[in-house]
Amino acid sequence: MNRLSVDDFKSAEKIPLIVILDNVRSMYNVGSIFRTCDAFRIEAIWLCGITGRPPHPEIHKTALGAEDSIEWQYFEKTEDAVSAAQERVYKVYSVEQCEGSTSLKDFDCNTGNGIAIILGNEVKGVQQSVVNMCDGCIEIPQYGTKHSLNVASAGAIVIYSLSASLCQQFALE
Repeated sequence: MNRLSVDDFKSAEKIPLIVILDNVRSMYNVGSIFRTCDAFRIEAIWLCGITGRPPHPEIHKTALGAEDSIEWQYFEKTEDAVSAAQERVYKVYSVEQCEGSTSLKDFDCNTGNGIAIILGNEVKGVQQSVVNMCDGCIEIPQYGTKHSLNVASAGAIVIYSLSASLCQQFALE
C-alpha cells in the first residue's frame, strides 16, 4: 500500500499546515486529529491549554501510532501558538462559525506561505481572544438541521480540503 515508515514520514516533505487544538477536551478527538494529520502528511499539531498530550492510552486508541509520526508541541496558551505561527509568516484561521467567516468551499489558501488552522473546544469552540488574533475564520457549509460538527470530523474535512490545495500550491506529491 506504499505506506511510509515512521522514520520515512519524519524525513518526508510535509504540507505546510499546522493544526492548533484550542482546549480540546476529548482524548479520542485529539487522537483522531493526529491520525488525520498523519494521513495527509501535515507539518505539525500544536496542543494548547487543557488539550491532552501523548503519551496517553485514549489518544493512542484513536491515533493508532500517529502520535509517534506527527511532530507536536504543547503551548499553555493558545495565543502563544498563534503568535508562533505568525512569526513563521503563516496565515492563521479559526475553524469557526462567526460573522464574516469564509465558507470552506470559497476559501483561497494561496497565501505564498503555510497556513495554521485552529480547532476549538467541543462545547465553547475557539476562544474569542484567539479568534481576534486570526487572519480570518473558515466555516464548513452545512445544510441539515444541525449547525455544528464533532471537532475531529470538522478537522478532517478542513484538513483534507486545505491539504489538496496546498499540495498543488507547493507542488507536493
